[in-house]
Amino acid sequence: MEPHAFPLVAVVLAAAALAGLLATWLRQPLIVAFIGVGLLVGPVGTGWVTPEGTIELLARLGIAVLLFLVGLRLDLHLIRTTGPVALATGLGQVVFTSVIGFLIALALGMDTVTSIYVAVALTFSSTIIIVKLLSDKREIEQLHGRIAVGFLIVQDIVVVLVMIALTAFGQQTGGNLPLDIALVLARGVGLLAAIAVLMRFVLPWLLHHIARSQELLVLFGVAYAAAVAAFSEWLGFSSEVGAFLAGVSLATTPYRDALGSRLVSLRDFLLLFFFLDLGARLEFTDAGNQLTAALVFSVFVLVGNPLVVIVIMSAMRYPVRIGFLCGLTVAQISEFSLILAALGLSLGHITNATVSLITIVGLVTIGGSTYLILYSHQIYERIKRWLAVFERTDSRRVRLSEAEAEADVILYGLGRFGGHVADRLGSAGHRVLAVDFDPYRVAANDREGVTAVFGSAEDAHFLESLPLSRARWVVSTIPVRDTNLALLHGLRHHGYRGRVAFTAHTSYESEQLRAAGADTVLEPFVFAATVTTDLLDDLLRTDGDGGSPSDEPG
Repeated sequence: MEPHAFPLVAVVLAAAALAGLLATWLRQPLIVAFIGVGLLVGPVGTGWVTPEGTIELLARLGIAVLLFLVGLRLDLHLIRTTGPVALATGLGQVVFTSVIGFLIALALGMDTVTSIYVAVALTFSSTIIIVKLLSDKREIEQLHGRIAVGFLIVQDIVVVLVMIALTAFGQQTGGNLPLDIALVLARGVGLLAAIAVLMRFVLPWLLHHIARSQELLVLFGVAYAAAVAAFSEWLGFSSEVGAFLAGVSLATTPYRDALGSRLVSLRDFLLLFFFLDLGARLEFTDAGNQLTAALVFSVFVLVGNPLVVIVIMSAMRYPVRIGFLCGLTVAQISEFSLILAALGLSLGHITNATVSLITIVGLVTIGGSTYLILYSHQIYERIKRWLAVFERTDSRRVRLSEAEAEADVILYGLGRFGGHVADRLGSAGHRVLAVDFDPYRVAANDREGVTAVFGSAEDAHFLESLPLSRARWVVSTIPVRDTNLALLHGLRHHGYRGRVAFTAHTSYESEQLRAAGADTVLEPFVFAATVTTDLLDDLLRTDGDGGSPSDEPG
């Protein structure tokens, strides 16, 4: 360890806190700030932190906890519920970026192994950053949010498989290749078999006793992740693979959510040291070439990755707006890309200069994509006329039969709120024509009295195919003000004379919609609070009138 390790860590933490405050003010992910601090305190800066020492040890523990949580929360159901688009987009973007990135790296004069590492590192996007940004914008449950999270999970699975392959076959082998492959497979089967035995016979019984103490549950999670990671490394695989498998082995237990929620803060704290360590390893021995290559790769990631997502989703007949919003979520490389680079360095496949190049690309793309996602809707409005060439949704539109066109209510949105509205209206005997731009929801609709068709509330031309002259109400359960205003404008343009109801989550948006001409504004949170308050009031009055067992005569 470095001399005076404790004061050093204290100073580094203080610098990270100040840099994090600045990054928050600039609306940047903390990753950017932490790598910058690592650069400041590393050999390029003050020289306080060396590549081997206390920071590196904490960094490796942080990676283990991160991969453990990824395995713990691996949700394959989410991939299934977003349909084939998650798999097609996730794998399609990985293949496109890796192939084109490899060719660009070769054109820039890199050798084959370095080009492979750089190309693969460019393919993965940050699940942590994207989920955080979409959650802050309240878009995680919208169609583009669910699709984005779905294909990010696909990417997470791919990166783990890549790390397994690198660590399994990345070491120097002898001349007997078939024997080497057999040994790798045998070790892999042995590791999986050991995990399976623990899952079947040990972990359920052990966790039942450990979970009685929340503090002990957290300690067990970290210890178990580190132990399996160390065992995996001893077998010749990477510690990251072992930590991931440790998480997967606990993903089916009833303690998954409790353990995961309590380890998130520890993960975030320990990952600080990983990014500090990365910054400390940055080298600028050939700064001119590095910056030129970093600029080329950054533009490729910021523009090429979103474009391929738009093309794939357009081919699957999704609205170009949804493809654009999903595409922006892959306009950066992830913390896994940096972990992969660090792994390649430890295996001796690449140099510190290559790690520095990948890290610079990470800084540029993470910083740039943050603003792209934050202002995604405004950007789309400015460039949508150029993206119109990718629009392929016309083939999804359904010509309504005479019976289906007899609708009392045209309902936009079959999400959580809209789905319940459709259920109640259909059960009450009203004829409902539901419109949604999520093909999965449309295909899965089997509600009584409800016909579902594919369409967008912002598509004014789509209104021509709807029975506006027969519908008494048009109801939008989409809580997006601009979307509702666009729908209202389209209805007026087509001469709709019935009533309209829109949905709003805030009183400010509710007032704006009423001022624009909405007959009714649905406020789900207000309705829920009113119903809940009335129910609690009735229960309290019942208890006050002698309904409580404590008031009964003895």
